[in-house]
Amino acid sequence: MKKHYDTDVLIIGSGAAGLGLALRLKDHCRVALLAKDTVQECSTLYAQGGVAVVMSDEDSIESHIADTIDAGAGLCNPKVVRFAVERGPKAVQWLINQGAHFTTEKDNAKYHLTREGGHTHRRVLHAADATGHELEVTLADIATASPNIKIYERFIAVDLIKKYNRCVGAYVYDEKHKRVVTFSAKIVVLATGGASRVYLYSSNPDVSIGDGIAMAWRLGATIANMEFNQFHPTVLHHPPAKGGSFLISEALRGEGALLKLPNGERFMPEYDKRAELAPRDIVARAIDDIIKRHGLPHVLLDISHKPASFIKKHFPTIYNKCLAYGFDITKEPIPVVPAAHYTCGGVKIDLNGKTDIPNLYAIGEVTCSGLHGANRMASNSLLECLVFAESASEEIINNLANIKLINEIKPWDESWVKDSSDEVFVSHNWDEIRKFMWDYVGIVRSNKRLERAEHRIKILKKEIQEYYGNFRIDRNLIELRNLIVVADLIVRSAKQRRESRGLHYTLDYPQKLKTKPKNTSLKNK
Repeated sequence: MKKHYDTDVLIIGSGAAGLGLALRLKDHCRVALLAKDTVQECSTLYAQGGVAVVMSDEDSIESHIADTIDAGAGLCNPKVVRFAVERGPKAVQWLINQGAHFTTEKDNAKYHLTREGGHTHRRVLHAADATGHELEVTLADIATASPNIKIYERFIAVDLIKKYNRCVGAYVYDEKHKRVVTFSAKIVVLATGGASRVYLYSSNPDVSIGDGIAMAWRLGATIANMEFNQFHPTVLHHPPAKGGSFLISEALRGEGALLKLPNGERFMPEYDKRAELAPRDIVARAIDDIIKRHGLPHVLLDISHKPASFIKKHFPTIYNKCLAYGFDITKEPIPVVPAAHYTCGGVKIDLNGKTDIPNLYAIGEVTCSGLHGANRMASNSLLECLVFAESASEEIINNLANIKLINEIKPWDESWVKDSSDEVFVSHNWDEIRKFMWDYVGIVRSNKRLERAEHRIKILKKEIQEYYGNFRIDRNLIELRNLIVVADLIVRSAKQRRESRGLHYTLDYPQKLKTKPKNTSLKNK
């Protein structure tokens, strides 16, 4: 069995960003793509909404830019926003050329565009309510059939490797054979997604641990804006469904769904003039406030006033899933609560996906590109994946010939470790982190809550590192080690921001600062 692999470009992550980059590189170099689970198991697969892109004569690039900057609460980089929005139509056309199919109007003459929170126009291109599934399956099928792309399923990156002051590869856990192997590469790309599973309730799949952020941090890359964690306002509240992990797309509100109290009264108009179409941070805080103020387990999202045929056509996935849980959304409202959904901070990159570590790139949700600022606008995430996959590929292709492959990498050494019979330690720590992050570093924060979280993190970091240093690793331990790093980065970033802005709301500093806002930035020295 091989213990060492080499390639030109090593991509860690198999979502829209990783696959999109791999397909753009396949005719130029060898690509190794690591999938933490199966190649399709990632956040992209579960994305319901769509891709925000200007495709209507009634819309404009300037309007999309303005909406994104408004949603970002003053922290978006206008240059990056313009870059992404202007390149969006071309990136989407590339996707269509790969064979992705999107919902059309009745006459099939043009694509159906929906509207989501924060958008002033209909500009969300979608495949019914399962856009991510369409993208992921389409791209994965092409990548699997490409001879220059080698996909490694259930290969879990442990740590990045630095040599000669640049990234030269990674240590990777081969889950099937239960051993750590080495990958050397001219360029390493993180496309590992976000970190929403650091919270007790999340809309994300279990793979969304923040592995790439933690590995980049340990290597010395700059991490920015980790305090901005987006909570999706509407996730199905059904306790048997893992505490409510099924996302109810924002597109329902875009098509007229209303948020209501148990007595049928609407409440969003008292929080924002845009009501149900306000940006996600505003809607999530409103629901959180209503739930706490009235002592409710959830609120209601009602689209039953729309024709049943319309609901079934536009939201077949949501309709069938809710029906399986006993809710007929054509006849009754859906019980919903907020849940952690998207990480707006991450590894700091430039317009080409380059980090401040030579030969280390990052694209997609793992990054802080400057597009989202303090709050991601709905459906700008898949746009970011596609646009930065393209720009990173251009940069990589132009520079690859000038980079030497380093094969002299020290093998992974576990001669001093032993098997553990105390795996309950890992599960208990895992649960504790996610619970205190939800309670203390969730939708509403305070200095006291952050200090309590910080105290627990200090203790757990020591315990986890001691365990990690004495026992053979497995997937659960790798994820736990990364989870505590991500939790620490979120708390440290939140403590730096002494104001409420976008997704970061604190009781001690409820107002925005009047001075020009700055990004929080952390460097592991």
